[in-house]
Amino acid sequence: MHNILVTGSNGQLGSELRTLIHNELQGKVETLLPKINGTEVLTLADMHYYFTDRDSLDITDVKAIKNFIETNNIDIIINTAAYTAVDKAEEDKENADRVNHLAVQYLAEIAKEKSIKLVHISTDYVFDGKNYKPYNEDDATNPNGVYGMTKLLGEKAMQAVNPKNSIIIRTSWVYSSYGANFVKTMLRLGKERDALGVIFDQVGTPTYARDLAKAILDIVPKIESKNVEIYHYSNEGVLSWYDFAKEIMRMAKIECAINPIETKEYPTPATRPHYSLLNKAKIKKDFSITIPYWKDSLDKCLKVLGERR
Repeated sequence: MHNILVTGSNGQLGSELRTLIHNELQGKVETLLPKINGTEVLTLADMHYYFTDRDSLDITDVKAIKNFIETNNIDIIINTAAYTAVDKAEEDKENADRVNHLAVQYLAEIAKEKSIKLVHISTDYVFDGKNYKPYNEDDATNPNGVYGMTKLLGEKAMQAVNPKNSIIIRTSWVYSSYGANFVKTMLRLGKERDALGVIFDQVGTPTYARDLAKAILDIVPKIESKNVEIYHYSNEGVLSWYDFAKEIMRMAKIECAINPIETKEYPTPATRPHYSLLNKAKIKKDFSITIPYWKDSLDKCLKVLGERR
């Protein structure tokens, strides 16, 4: 029996992980356990999943993490918790650093001490977006803002501690039926307005959080490494935010004109990477996974939201 801690379980990725487990448990109510100190515990096959959020487990508190892990005999951690308010982070550096950097260091130290497998989620924002070809895992990092810098510091801290059988997965443009994200914002604004200006000079690939969640569950049993390995994951394909918005409106049959605008026409406190396409060859090769095309995944998400027309 493995005991798996999932942090950040109310976020997009954490919520999708919980949903996948719940879906597998349909008709198996006896495997649902009551919440333990606010923590939802689900059992599937030989896995106990402990879903925690900031209220049930503060991952910036070393003693709290250690106590939780020892009490529940955790042997796998999936860290989806993050400070993701990119613009707010520019003024809230301390809290962004605590969650994205220091908490990762604490998790890595405990993982190493207890021989725990650790999966940590990072971001394309560790790059400056000035590339001209898809980013490989070993390409030079150079974040543009506080969010990207704190996520990179978290990566470096984890690599320095170097717990065995642990990986970092960088992802990009995450969306889901849960939480706040670009897809849900476009759906809302598209119904409220006749026209929207959307940036066309930032290029990358969206990631449907449910696809990433499934990949993580498939990968976890196969992780075996002496050093912390970095992988890239997003859906397949390449597009701009403008292209993404156009397809959302088309699939949802929303009558809203989408007009292309340049980044400079929509200034934000934090600079976004202009190019954040991630090369997924390594994760596909090492774990034999197939990654869905972005349009297929958008179609699935819109159906979950009841917005596919």
